[in-house]
Amino acid sequence: MAIQGKTMIIALLACFAFQICFSSDAIFYESFEDSFEGRWIVSEKDEYNGVWKLSKSEGHDDHGLLVSEKARKYAIVKELDDVLNLKDKTIVLQFEVRLQNGLECGGAYLKYLRPQDAGWKAKEFDNDSPYAIMFGPDKCGSTNKVHFILKHKNPKNGEYVEHHLKSPPSVPSDKLTHVYTAILTPDNEVRILVDGEEKKKANFLSSDDFEPALIPAKTIPDPNDKKPEDWDERAKIPDADAVKPDDWDEDAPMEIEDEEAVKPEGWLDDEPEEVDDPEATKPEDWDDEEDGEFEAPKIDNPKCETAPGCGEWKKPMKKNPAYKGKWHAPLIDNPNYKGIWKPQDIPNPDYFEIEKPDFEPIAAIGIEIWTMQDGILFDNILIAADEKVAESYRQTAWKPKFDVEKEKEMAEEAAAGSSDGLSDFKELIEKGEKQPNITIGILVSVVIVILTVLFRIVFGGKKRPVINNAEATTVAPESSNNQGSGEEKEDEKEKDDAAAPPRRRVSRRDN
Repeated sequence: MAIQGKTMIIALLACFAFQICFSSDAIFYESFEDSFEGRWIVSEKDEYNGVWKLSKSEGHDDHGLLVSEKARKYAIVKELDDVLNLKDKTIVLQFEVRLQNGLECGGAYLKYLRPQDAGWKAKEFDNDSPYAIMFGPDKCGSTNKVHFILKHKNPKNGEYVEHHLKSPPSVPSDKLTHVYTAILTPDNEVRILVDGEEKKKANFLSSDDFEPALIPAKTIPDPNDKKPEDWDERAKIPDADAVKPDDWDEDAPMEIEDEEAVKPEGWLDDEPEEVDDPEATKPEDWDDEEDGEFEAPKIDNPKCETAPGCGEWKKPMKKNPAYKGKWHAPLIDNPNYKGIWKPQDIPNPDYFEIEKPDFEPIAAIGIEIWTMQDGILFDNILIAADEKVAESYRQTAWKPKFDVEKEKEMAEEAAAGSSDGLSDFKELIEKGEKQPNITIGILVSVVIVILTVLFRIVFGGKKRPVINNAEATTVAPESSNNQGSGEEKEDEKEKDDAAAPPRRRVSRRDN
């Protein structure tokens, strides 16, 4: 007992020490285990009427920040104690999101805000509040991506430009907790991880990785340049010397009657294609004054079913060999062709060169989203200066939750598959009770399958021995059963054929 007590004390001390070290290695960490009120400021702008709640993640005792209502705009912000400089260092941005009800249309990303203008208040946070980085899931329609957007200031004109990561990862489609990580390094790289697995690696200064590129083009088309009036962009022109041939008939029709066609033998000229339905009767509630004179509905003329056609026979149409259509002069190379005009390039007045991105500092973390789904749960928001710290949080805070959720999901899928199979079997039994013929057929088929399997197991796939007359006599009852089952199937087929609609009759035009 004494040894166990000492072991427990050591474990508690180690855990306590680990938590202190854990927290000290994080620049910012929010677990939402305590109330967020007073620490996170909800926007008071009228358009942001979504209600934030502190809620447990489904199936866990772990709390998170919950989007509680559908079809709402949400905005909430947490100002950092100290402004965070991103230059010349490794910075890790990480947070968890669980889409408990899925995500059809909406965002689940974070905005890392730069210092705001003087007089700005957290309760005024909205879509126009300037940010340095936007990171996280976004899905709606054709959009399905884990955003990474850098707002970078052009040193020449002072304008901020949004630079979007090209080919970002897609958002996981399940309802499990996922952790999103962005790692910014001093060598100008950014790596995007989903659940600890690297999904994208990019260079901030590469035009292949960001749109638009951080470093603008050296030259741009001259906005004041205009195309000359005599500039000819036509590569081909009609031949002015060409003449329409004398035998070219523009009025010849595309189709003509086939003079060689002969009316098929047995064609019923005097029979209409449709006749009144002889079995139709006037409804009892039919009022001749209000509904008019009753007319029986039309049906296909049964006499035409066996004939090649009914009604007036007309010769079918065929392509006119003399048809050429409207004549156009052939095209020739344009001697005045100068190519497709484009303005000349001039030096870009906003061009600049940099060796590293000029990151804006981070002063606050905000969530500003519009979503059609509720149940979005944010948790374990982390900013760290070391990848190992982020990895530790993933292993201790995220991984245990994810494993439990994944195991539960797999169990539910397995149970759903079993229940589907059971329900199908029950449905088959119910049909058998209503239709005994089906039951007999099913039982015979099952018996045959079982006997076939047993036969292969016993004889190992050897050739069948020749069956003598006595053995054939023994097998006869089974053959009789199979034949009976076949007769029942033939009866069902005849019923289906009787219930099927009559085949389509070929009209005279089809001939």
